Amino acid sequence: VKEGERGLRQSDAVFAHVKNLPEVMDAVRAVLDGRAPDAIGVSVTPRDAEGSYMPCFLSGKSAAYSASAVTGAPVYEFSHQAGHITAALYSAGKTDLLYGEQPFAAFHVSGGTTEITLVTPDDGYPRAVCIGGTKDLNAGQLIDRVGVMMGLSFPCGPALENLASSHDVMLSGINVSVSGLDAHLSGAENKARTLYEKTDDSSEVAAYALDFVTKTLDKLTENLRREYPGIPVIYAGGVMSCKRMRQTLGKRENVYFSEPVYSADNAAGTALMAYNALMRGE
Repeated sequence: VKEGERGLRQSDAVFAHVKNLPEVMDAVRAVLDGRAPDAIGVSVTPRDAEGSYMPCFLSGKSAAYSASAVTGAPVYEFSHQAGHITAALYSAGKTDLLYGEQPFAAFHVSGGTTEITLVTPDDGYPRAVCIGGTKDLNAGQLIDRVGVMMGLSFPCGPALENLASSHDVMLSGINVSVSGLDAHLSGAENKARTLYEKTDDSSEVAAYALDFVTKTLDKLTENLRREYPGIPVIYAGGVMSCKRMRQTLGKRENVYFSEPVYSADNAAGTALMAYNALMRGE
């Protein structure tokens, strides 16, 4: 992502994938060290919902099937969201939820998604259905827009959290827009801009943006528990690597987080789902 920009167009994302995948595959060859893979897992859609599609997923799908043609290993297709949920459960030591009989809830919070999903375990696969989330900006979008506004490099989450560290506790007086399981985040961008123009205090603005997202997620979790009392909750997605958010959300019972590396990268979840599928003999 070029300096001062806030993301990639899909055409640019496809080009970046095609350009970089050969180098990635070369690294994979070194890891395999002459062994053939038993299976190949790949994300082919953003979600498991009908019609879910983004062009950049075709790049990974093409690489997976090319590798399969050479090695003979079967390909297992999954959604990006299922990979995030599985990676988070793996990191949190809660993969048992994937094999239980009871549903659980998963927050998928990133630059491209801010959703609450109700997950039905299906023999190791998380069947996720969206039941709520943002109605406008995604949490990661808000964080990146505020960061870029203050001159930070995209993606801005880690730098924003570092700036906010001078504020040990959540800022007071933050009013969020949450109704049931739906939320609006766009208003916070304008408020952050106004605050920055008024104070020129980047640390306070950073804390405001992160705390607005935190308070929104906390209120959504509270409302979720009213509809589904005691339901286990896993927080997944790149935004959930923020320790500041976890300090507040982690005060609730029966909630789980992945380690930051597994929050931001869902490849481990995709690999684990491929392993499970192979073991089931699909």
